[in-house]
Amino acid sequence: MKRKRILKWTARALLFALILAFLIGFIAYWRSTNECDRNTGAPANPMKAILHCEYGGPEVLTLADVEKPTPTDNQILVRVRAASLNPLDLTIRGPWLLRPMFGMRKPKETRLGVDYAGTVEAVGKNVTQFKPGDEVFGGRNGAIAEYVCALADRAVVPKPANMTFEQAAVVPVAAITALQGLRDKGKIQSGQKILVNGASGGVGTFAVQIAKSFGTEVTGVCSTRNVDLVRSIGADHVIDYTKEDFTNGAQRYDLIFDLIGNHSFSERRRVLNPNGICVMAGVGGAGWHDGILGRLAGELNAYVRSRLVREKFIAYIATMNKDDMTILGDLMQTGKVTPVIDRTYKLNETADALRYLEQGHARGKVVITVD
Repeated sequence: MKRKRILKWTARALLFALILAFLIGFIAYWRSTNECDRNTGAPANPMKAILHCEYGGPEVLTLADVEKPTPTDNQILVRVRAASLNPLDLTIRGPWLLRPMFGMRKPKETRLGVDYAGTVEAVGKNVTQFKPGDEVFGGRNGAIAEYVCALADRAVVPKPANMTFEQAAVVPVAAITALQGLRDKGKIQSGQKILVNGASGGVGTFAVQIAKSFGTEVTGVCSTRNVDLVRSIGADHVIDYTKEDFTNGAQRYDLIFDLIGNHSFSERRRVLNPNGICVMAGVGGAGWHDGILGRLAGELNAYVRSRLVREKFIAYIATMNKDDMTILGDLMQTGKVTPVIDRTYKLNETADALRYLEQGHARGKVVITVD
């Protein structure tokens, strides 16, 4: 009897919480504003930045004059020389599943981009590890702009001398996603057999090279036109998915790094060794934003079902940090990892760059140069 009362009150509490959350969300929906609503006058100290004041396709992007940021005591001001796009930037379309995070009626964050590389222009009074003139690269929201401010102790590190600004700018999100997925979630070890599904994309090209740096045997999966590319960055074996389905092959893998999510739980489990791991790092591909709910549901199903078997299916979200940025800088300084750049666009061509990325067929990364 006591248990029934507890369950009844628990159900009521949950219902109340849901109603309260709905009301708060409804009010926030109608009262939400963003930078575009607040900035009605001309900036006193202007710079150029890419904004998206509303949800929509690349056509909603504008190159606008905004206030140039001033670094706080613990920040550095970076003159951006290059930035790059990531699939996350496609959320400007505002899929409803993601709007509770990004803003219901309009985007809360109007700036585009995370990855950047450039030159330090000024430093806060507490900053000792950087000085004006230093060349750096890192990750910061709103990176597709002429300037960004970044906390000096966060995800910003010196740019390797052997890298261009364009090369450095494509690293942060994609390479950290690959590194953390393989090392932290996949528990990668020397001598293992690794498969990268989506090996020719932004994250995939880094994943192949990082996996090789761990001393593993790497198989990359890509389309016909990308076979030579994937082989050139170090893959031991390449599977052309237009001719062969890797889940139907005889080869078994210790780790599958899946950036596409186009196979079922059973299909992927079939080609995993006992106690093998499938790291689900993305739901990429053309038009991914239209089918995101179905794909995420499929990956969630795989994760839940893997609790009942020896093989593990793990989904994750990468986190930017200085230590991993330093590791990636070292890998590139020593030549173990070389960024792959597909196309380069100017700042005023960002909408065209996003249209190209949206097609889902980029070979490596798409760069935005900032003059």
